[in-house]
Amino acid sequence: MSKKTAVVGLSGGVDSSVAALLLKEQGYNVIGLFMLNWEEDGENGACTAEEDYADVQRVCATLDIPYYSVNFAKQYYDRVFDYFLREYKAGRTPNPDVLCNREIKFGPFREYAEGMGADVIATGHYCGISHEGGRHRLLKAKDGGKDQTYFLNQVRESQLEKVIFPLADITKPEVRAIAEKNGLAVAKKKDSTGICFIGERNFRNFLKTYLPAQPGEIRTRDGQKVGMHEGLMYYTLGQRKGLGIGGMHGEEGRWFVVSKDLENNILYVSHGDESPLYSSSCTAEELNFIAFEPPAGQFECTAKFRYRQPEQKVFVTVKDGKMNIEFAEKQRAVTEGQYAVLYDETSCLGGGVITSVKY
Repeated sequence: MSKKTAVVGLSGGVDSSVAALLLKEQGYNVIGLFMLNWEEDGENGACTAEEDYADVQRVCATLDIPYYSVNFAKQYYDRVFDYFLREYKAGRTPNPDVLCNREIKFGPFREYAEGMGADVIATGHYCGISHEGGRHRLLKAKDGGKDQTYFLNQVRESQLEKVIFPLADITKPEVRAIAEKNGLAVAKKKDSTGICFIGERNFRNFLKTYLPAQPGEIRTRDGQKVGMHEGLMYYTLGQRKGLGIGGMHGEEGRWFVVSKDLENNILYVSHGDESPLYSSSCTAEELNFIAFEPPAGQFECTAKFRYRQPEQKVFVTVKDGKMNIEFAEKQRAVTEGQYAVLYDETSCLGGGVITSVKY
């Protein structure tokens, strides 16, 4: 009986490298596939693509598996980056990594892998999956601190067919230990953070090259002018650093962003009192459910409104393509443009883009 072929998305990091190693140990015919999603001219190119590809080559040499590179830069620009710019222009705070999973990794990448003869497609995501009764459920990872189902909430259930996640039951320290034990060059490579196409550069400087900044006033909620902002798109709800208004009102408490007035280009801040950041409910649209049909009427589950947040108890009603989410306890800094992601005890049920927040 011939071996099954597994095409693994290799990023040059330790997680995807160990995913490839584990699949080889399980008897798969493993092929590594590196994605180039961002291209930039000049010396200031942000992505570490060349370094990462060199690491992919080193890992594949150690594992004795073939590897290829595929360029999805145009698809990424059209499907992910354009959306990123539109959202910032509209005053929201997008999460391009969520969109990248649906529009690139489990879209063109998956199709390309199938064209290479893949029986299964794998990535180094920390999450699990079950394929039962023709349904494909997205499961939480064993390592709750690294669980990445939040970033996969917009992947369509049909896109998860043939997908496996080798790191479902492994913790990050175990992954590094496996890499070290097997002599993988990336065993101690630090995790990538933030958005690929910005890299280590100053975020404001990067955004400025694509969207013209419009400076304006910073005011307190009662209308007192306390400073000037560099452009509303550079600020997020709850942000404390980089406001340039420290020292006012003494040292007691800190300034933080509480809202944006896009029409009048005003950034509203509060000092010390965080109560304006706490909301009671939100609405989400662009809904995607994974092996889950929302019941009629209200149902109870848990939700996350940002990646690093513990799950929160919520009451959800889905109607006319919108999801109303009432919070059992008020939530801090729920932000338009981010994702509300639903969970039960074991699975990610899907999610949607937060379009309005009720205080």
